[in-house]
Amino acid sequence: MSDEMRDIRRKMRGPDAHEARSSMLTQGRDVAGQAMKRVGDVAGYFGFGKRRIDFTVEEQFHEAWIALAALLTIFGLILHFEAFLVIGAMLLTIVAVSWVWNRLALFGLTYQRNFSVKRAFVGENVELELAVSNHKFLPLTWLVIKDIYPTDLPLRGIEIVKRADTNQGELTTVWSLKWYETLKRPYQFQASARGFYRFGPANIETGDLFGLFRSSHRLKDEQVFIVYPKVVPLTALGLPAKEPFGDLRAARFMFEDPVRTVGIRDYRPEDDFRRLHWKASARRQTLQTRVLEPASSHNLIVCLNVATLEQHWRGVIVDVLEQVVSIAASVCYHSIEQRWQTGLLANGALPRSDQPIKVPPGRSPDQITALLEMLAAVTPFATAAIEKLLAAESPRLPWGSTLVVISALVTEALAATLLDLKQMGRRVVLISLDPAPPPPALKDILVYQLKRERLEALDLGQPVSGAQTLLSPDQLQQQAIQQAGALLSQPSENPVPTHAR
Repeated sequence: MSDEMRDIRRKMRGPDAHEARSSMLTQGRDVAGQAMKRVGDVAGYFGFGKRRIDFTVEEQFHEAWIALAALLTIFGLILHFEAFLVIGAMLLTIVAVSWVWNRLALFGLTYQRNFSVKRAFVGENVELELAVSNHKFLPLTWLVIKDIYPTDLPLRGIEIVKRADTNQGELTTVWSLKWYETLKRPYQFQASARGFYRFGPANIETGDLFGLFRSSHRLKDEQVFIVYPKVVPLTALGLPAKEPFGDLRAARFMFEDPVRTVGIRDYRPEDDFRRLHWKASARRQTLQTRVLEPASSHNLIVCLNVATLEQHWRGVIVDVLEQVVSIAASVCYHSIEQRWQTGLLANGALPRSDQPIKVPPGRSPDQITALLEMLAAVTPFATAAIEKLLAAESPRLPWGSTLVVISALVTEALAATLLDLKQMGRRVVLISLDPAPPPPALKDILVYQLKRERLEALDLGQPVSGAQTLLSPDQLQQQAIQQAGALLSQPSENPVPTHAR
């Protein structure tokens, strides 16, 4: 008997026999477990124990295929059994062809999104075409494209799945392409809400014919689709079509605009021959001179308040916000049509920004595009109160500009700020969606009060206050003369006694 066995028997008979037996049993179980694990690894390597294909993995290929093909080839050579050689050669050929096919699957593959228009107004229908091209001789039996798609623009006839991890919409399409083939699929969606919508990135997955290998590629190309806010004529807002923001003509004839003719008069010796109106002269048989309108800088600044509650941090009323944004877009569009220099000032911010929106005045052809894009992207996040923004930015605005303030509510602080701007000589117009009547202190300011409803149904009529500001200086003078004449024509309430004459 060896010394090791004597030591074990001594421990089994001693006072610590119970602990010794437990320790020996634990060591035996560990040794047996390691042995079974080695056997399981060998069996798993050769594919034993798999009764079905696991579709949860990306690739169905396993290293056991190579080992099995090698064993079949070796046994076929040793035993001179041709069936084993054929099966081994077929397995090796399928694996090799599948591997090469998978490596070349993404080569020459393109994916495109084509929009009928890249910008649209709310309510318009837009066509989206998805195109996949395979620019190589190798066909693709299957192709899966998962494209990030905005959920606010649902496609007709296809479902957009919202991912729980990213809270983004995902459009999944399955394709099968031949060699040098291009496939196109047309879709259609409606621009239901304004905003900046990002399409992409897209994830492409494909592989070989047998499904053994799989390759994926992420296309980082993103496209932006812009939905402008709804634009309606000013008459639909209840504003007068002519001079809705008061008379903008210059009060003094310091300079004259050569492209604006307001009338004709008889020729005078000191008149420039370039001002002669030849058609009117031929019609009247005497020389006529064009009368030019005094030149003035028609600047209009649209000031938008995105706050729909007095405490803007408490939330937002979405319908009211969309209405004020649509009114601001309509005013900007009307101003650009009148060839006025138009700018924008809003206490809302762009996505991924915390700064207010500022667009300097201008009347270039691209100005309306810049204004509508800013209004399409504005978020309900208020960077500051509108009255604070007006007080801070007013000194930087061009002098003589008309400030059109559009707000869903009129607070005491906003009314006080508008009065201060009026006293400083600013021309101020207020478009309010507040159900309450405007404060009496705003009687000298032109105020339009609109209802919180769809713009097509609005019919406001005359402004609720400040109607006198719509009149030109000549009209005001004529009205004053008429009022004085009416007073003189009225009989005196206290006639003078006859004896006193």
